[in-house]
Amino acid sequence: MTSDAQMRSTDTIPEPIDDRYHIRTAVQTRYLPEQSEPERNRFVFAYTITLTNEGSIGAQLISRHWIITDGEAQVQEVKGEGVVGEQPHLSPGKSYRYSSGTILGTEVGTMQGSYQMVSDDGTRFDALIAPFTLARPHALH
Repeated sequence: MTSDAQMRSTDTIPEPIDDRYHIRTAVQTRYLPEQSEPERNRFVFAYTITLTNEGSIGAQLISRHWIITDGEAQVQEVKGEGVVGEQPHLSPGKSYRYSSGTILGTEVGTMQGSYQMVSDDGTRFDALIAPFTLARPHALH
């Protein structure tokens, strides 16, 4: 990790619709100065998400929905199947971790969203991801 890299971590614990269907998400973010070009308003961030099935029934991640907002309130939505080309199944007590990234036009922004899940009993539910901050080091006081 370079000296300009900044790591942020958040834990998201939304209220489950039912104790059987409870996916906890933990988020770590990092600014990538080596891929960013501030003079061109290009700020690159990596994030690592860990999903843990804290429910009592297995569930598969089917799709994702991200809302990405930059520091000028410009919003982009990203929807798609799975994550990083996979649709992982999480048995009770098991976790799945993946890393991805995003590019902002400002040095600060936020991400939030949800994963659309299907449990082993066929119940569809969303695993919510609370808003988290993406920030170039020293951009926030």
